[in-house]
Amino acid sequence: MQPSLHAIEQQSRLLKPVERAQLAEIMLESLRDSSSSEVEAAWQQEIAERVAAYERGELKTYSAEKLFAEADRMA
Repeated sequence: MQPSLHAIEQQSRLLKPVERAQLAEIMLESLRDSSSSEVEAAWQQEIAERVAAYERGELKTYSAEKLFAEADRMA
């Protein structure tokens, strides 16, 4: 049987402040890892799709000169 959130909270309050801070960092990092990997996978898919579209000639491209000139005009 897994401990309940309430039980874990109560046990964590018995830790020293520095240990609670370490636990908080560990828990936050565990959330970042899962969402980071999902975001990274989504970006990799997007990159692959854009490269494939470029290679098929489906994307309009712009020269760096035109791009920077337009950026200067907008600024």
